[in-house]
Amino acid sequence: MRDDLLTPRRTAWAVLVATGVLTLGAVAGWAVATPPFTAAQLYSLVDLLDGVVYGAAAWLILSRRRSGSRLPGWIATAAALGGALAACCAQWQLAVGGPPLLTAVHQWAWVPGLYSLVVVMPWLLPERPPGRLDRVAVAIGLGYVALTVAVLATAPPPVGVVPLTPELRDARAALLRQLSPVLPYALVGLGALAAAGVAWRWRRGEPARRNGLGWVTAGSVLLTLAFLATLLPPAVVPPAAPALLMLASQAFFPAAVAVVVLRQQLWGLRLAVRRTLVWYLMTATVIAAYCAAVAVSDRLLPHAAPLPQLLVTGVIAAAFQPVRALVQRRVDGLVHGEPPELLLHRVVRSGGSTTDIGAAVATALRLADVRITEDGPQPPPHEGTPPVTVPLVRGDRLVGHLHAWPRPGELLDDRAGEALAVLAPVVAAMVDLAGTNRDLARSRQRLAEVRDEERRSLRRDLHDGLGPALSGIGLGLAATRNLLRRDPDRAEELLDRLTEELTARAAEVRELAHGLLPPMLADGGLRPALDLLRTQYARAGLRIVMRAPASLDPLPEPVATAAYGVTAEAVRNVHRHAGVDTCTVSLDRRPDLLRVTVTDEGRGVAAGPVRPGVGLHAMRERAQAVGATLTVGPAPSRGTTVCLTVPLECR
Repeated sequence: MRDDLLTPRRTAWAVLVATGVLTLGAVAGWAVATPPFTAAQLYSLVDLLDGVVYGAAAWLILSRRRSGSRLPGWIATAAALGGALAACCAQWQLAVGGPPLLTAVHQWAWVPGLYSLVVVMPWLLPERPPGRLDRVAVAIGLGYVALTVAVLATAPPPVGVVPLTPELRDARAALLRQLSPVLPYALVGLGALAAAGVAWRWRRGEPARRNGLGWVTAGSVLLTLAFLATLLPPAVVPPAAPALLMLASQAFFPAAVAVVVLRQQLWGLRLAVRRTLVWYLMTATVIAAYCAAVAVSDRLLPHAAPLPQLLVTGVIAAAFQPVRALVQRRVDGLVHGEPPELLLHRVVRSGGSTTDIGAAVATALRLADVRITEDGPQPPPHEGTPPVTVPLVRGDRLVGHLHAWPRPGELLDDRAGEALAVLAPVVAAMVDLAGTNRDLARSRQRLAEVRDEERRSLRRDLHDGLGPALSGIGLGLAATRNLLRRDPDRAEELLDRLTEELTARAAEVRELAHGLLPPMLADGGLRPALDLLRTQYARAGLRIVMRAPASLDPLPEPVATAAYGVTAEAVRNVHRHAGVDTCTVSLDRRPDLLRVTVTDEGRGVAAGPVRPGVGLHAMRERAQAVGATLTVGPAPSRGTTVCLTVPLECR
């Protein structure tokens, strides 16, 4: 293991051991002294609780922090060691009555850590590139803490521990005359600004960075209110109120700090942190509720001594499970982040593209990046640690793979893996749907292209064929009118030619209409439609040899229409491009399929993939519409073969 990883872990364990020893020392001193429970003892309880909870938080942060600033870990360490040391010194001072050093340490050992929690820690959460305001606020906060510690350390005994010369004592006294009215209010002001800053980031910051900031905001506000309460007159605020507010802040602040700082680095400890926090909050809630309710009921029911305790016990027992469920949900949200149903909702609303889906998953699970590949299991190039890859299966088809990268210095814990496994079927369905939408969009584009080409072809036929012919007939009729009186015989001859021309053009119009969609196809009559096609091309000079069974019809109308469209397009290509006067159309009808083959012995196509044109696109679109397969390639001897196979078992 690398030395740069061993050192933080050793430091973390040293802090945990030192905090534990001091905590046991405080408990032992209390057992020896057995002092009455006063407001001063409440402050010792605050110090003791600071040592326990911030000792655990400091151990977590220092042992698991891999990158970024370690200042949050050192502030938690100062709060833990300072609180435990102050509690230990306070109890042993009561037990043995001295020496002065115990009094001095008890008076200000807790100051660096607790004051830093109030004025510095909120500006460090969540981890982000610090702005100018953050840097200025942290510098002012640290300067205020250093100034306060210096004032306390240089105070006259028994508070101070640093001896001063008479000149320095006079200078200190002059300085304190200026600072004493300001320092307590400055602490409250700086704490209020810090609480407002973290509250603003909680409400307005990036969604992926908000988890836990609500708890930090609550703890920061309670700490600031506790110090504000010390500035109010005793007639307004009871002496125990500041200590109680500080105790209440510990229900929110320590665990939230650890979770916000570490995020995904709580691998393997999420369950323990979650259960410990739920136990701690429920214990504190039950004790506080019992004490408050008994005190109130004693005042309301002074003559029934056992009744308040029994009534309160019953109410707390009845409310325990609902309160525990509420606390459990809040703690799960703090430790784990968004619940699975919110993750699914976020992913479903992300959009249709794989990029949007991956971005939604990365945001929901607080990952560095999530990418989806549809062409294989290999992840795309990416800096950082190797990703976790999850296959995306839709039914019995593999539609892609999801690749997830943790943030720098983090690992993917079991819950992240479980969340990816839960999201995989939903992501697979969305990826499959996205692919289907892309195929549908391409199909629509091809259909539009084919439709436009058919329209252009029809326009050419009308503009270049029928249009000039009708114009010529019109001119011929005008010439005939001029010849009626001068040369009736020539006029009659011209009328005969015009009649023949008009009859031919009418036949072309009928052929054009029948070529678009012969009416007999509506009844599934493929063979009559192909016979009509053969007759039309026979007049154009192309002989079609038809080979079809007697039991070909009737067919389902979509099958008959698709088969006719593919055959008509293939015959049209033969007539235009093959350079031959004969082709063969073979039809094979079986119970489960229909096969149509158009073969010619013309110029043929080159071996290999056929370059798709508009006509080939049209044939493939018709084949896909009925679930058929289409092959176009060279004939066995020479020429071209077009084969359409349509399944019939489900029709």
